[in-house]
Amino acid sequence: MADSHAALAEQFDDVEQQHDAASLGMWLFLATEVMFFGGLFASYTIFRSRYDLAFIEGSHHLNVTLGSINTVILLASSFTMALAVRSAQLGRRRTLIVFLLATIVLGLAFLGIKLSGEYYRDWIEGTVPGLHWSYQSPRAPQVELFMCFYFFMTALHATHMIVGFGIMAVLIIMAARGQISAERCNPVEMAGLYWHFVDIIWIFLFPLLYLVGGRY
Repeated sequence: MADSHAALAEQFDDVEQQHDAASLGMWLFLATEVMFFGGLFASYTIFRSRYDLAFIEGSHHLNVTLGSINTVILLASSFTMALAVRSAQLGRRRTLIVFLLATIVLGLAFLGIKLSGEYYRDWIEGTVPGLHWSYQSPRAPQVELFMCFYFFMTALHATHMIVGFGIMAVLIIMAARGQISAERCNPVEMAGLYWHFVDIIWIFLFPLLYLVGGRY
């Protein structure tokens, strides 16, 4: 009971109310993120319908194999994050730290592949809009538009991942100091919701960007 009271902030009547308030706040935040990404997806859909052949051409310059590997890595990180949340709920501090570290490592692997395996290849091939564009094609301007969407949307997704790393680093420090327990696992649960949202965004990005048109 003492631990339960220690976990309760003074503005709440009980732990359940505190948990509900935290969940509501996170879901409202994620709703604003959905609207933000929804605007990007809507813009992408409009231009894709207008320049379908150019978007297919641009998509075929993306590496589907690396994109698929990254998809598996991100799904694995979602699994380790779920295990971290469960560990927090059970009060298992050491396994919580292990699974948070595993999630960070998987996320860093994702970004490493994205930067060194994909962005670097795009730079070498001259398909980086505004910075290094030498791509020649009758549809080059429209292909450049596709690549603008690709870089902006994937870079924005990567930014959200980096924010997630910061959140998990703080959680690891809190867990190491004994500030997270079965009665006080709200921060880990909210971080889990955020990380799953980041993973879901990628699940939409992958087919939208990498799987446009048939492959030959």
